[in-house]
Amino acid sequence: MVQASMLTEIVQRFVAATPDIQGAALVTPDGLSLTSVLPTNMDEERTAAMSAAMLSLGERIGQELARGVVERILVEGEKGYSIMVGCGNEAVFLVLASKEAKQGLLFLQIKRTVQELAPMLN
Repeated sequence: MVQASMLTEIVQRFVAATPDIQGAALVTPDGLSLTSVLPTNMDEERTAAMSAAMLSLGERIGQELARGVVERILVEGEKGYSIMVGCGNEAVFLVLASKEAKQGLLFLQIKRTVQELAPMLN
């Protein structure tokens, strides 16, 4: 129980402290939500399932096209970004960011947060 509350605290802190972040979620590779801070109009279960499927597909594409280990999957839309990053073997970290987000800073903050989260998932 302590572990779950600590994961939630880290994700909440990331969303609150990082400019232009609209939400984030930590999900299992099979699509179950571990914790999330998502906009109210998003379905947590559906978002978790899509994130896990997208990372799995991206990893498969990376293997098939000989691109090596996938670092992140970035979906860019007219209203912003969805970024999925593996968080160890146990989770996928999804970040929703506005179009105004500075990608370099955003990727650095995501990397730091994943480094904080990953040891707690083993």
